[in-house]
Amino acid sequence: MPDLYTLLRPPYIYLILGVIFVSAAVVSTCSGKTFARYAGLAYRAKEPVQFWGTVAIYFLGGVCFIGYFVYKVYGPSH
Repeated sequence: MPDLYTLLRPPYIYLILGVIFVSAAVVSTCSGKTFARYAGLAYRAKEPVQFWGTVAIYFLGGVCFIGYFVYKVYGPSH
C-alpha cells in the first residue's frame, strides 16, 4: 500500500477530493440538509432552491475533480 505522501500528491488528491464532494452531495440529499454559504444549514423543505443549488455544486465539483483525475492518469499522453 502506498504511503500517505504518495496519495496526497497530484493526481490522487483529485480523486480523493472528488469522492469527498460526491459523498457530501449524497449525504446531503439523503438527510435533507446541507451546509450553505452565509446561511449555515439549508433544509430541503424550507429553502429548496438554495438546498438543491448547493447539492448541485457539490456534485459538479466532485465530477470535475474525478474527471480531472481520469484525464491526468488516462489522458491523451498515455
